[in-house]
Amino acid sequence: MNTLQDAPQTVDLSSYDNSWYHPGGGSIKRLLWYVVNVLFFTNRLNPLIGLKVWLLRLFGAQVGKGVIIKPAVNIKYPWHLHIGNHVWIGEGAWIDNLTRVELHDHVCLSQGAMLLTGNHNYKRASFDLMLQPIVLEEGVWIGAQAVVCPGVRAASHAVLAVGSVATQDLQAWHIYQGNPAVKVRKREVTGDRMQGTGDRMQGTGDRIS
Repeated sequence: MNTLQDAPQTVDLSSYDNSWYHPGGGSIKRLLWYVVNVLFFTNRLNPLIGLKVWLLRLFGAQVGKGVIIKPAVNIKYPWHLHIGNHVWIGEGAWIDNLTRVELHDHVCLSQGAMLLTGNHNYKRASFDLMLQPIVLEEGVWIGAQAVVCPGVRAASHAVLAVGSVATQDLQAWHIYQGNPAVKVRKREVTGDRMQGTGDRMQGTGDRIS
């Protein structure tokens, strides 16, 4: 006969408490950033990259030179963001940086890529918030619609293929694919430039899909 003691514990979201978490910046700065983010970053009608870089620095982000930020990019808290030199951030990328995110030199985030630093403890009835930083080292490429989970460190020139989900660290100079992402082959980079005329380009590089 079942008893109350045998009944499984259920999730109780009313007991959720993240009062320990302090996002930084102060309440006024966070409110101002919310407005700026909506007007100039998530807004698809704003193509002004220089303005976006200036605003990120104004709100405490570390941003290098030659950075490209496409429209519709969503950034949670710029004061937790480090961007190196010649970094590309594609349309619709979401940097949900509740804690520190580092994009080292020559990192590319393709369209719709997601960097998630927050998670919840599904083993706790109170669904506790958990945070871990993300680090993408030099030359890393995160493919379109790919997801990088909390605590992941992608080592130099690692690649996460289109639509893949990285739940663990990515080794240097390797390509990862799938959900969860697994290592599929080594990455090789040559010094050859693609040749083409106008909008038609010719090259021998592999397609990451």
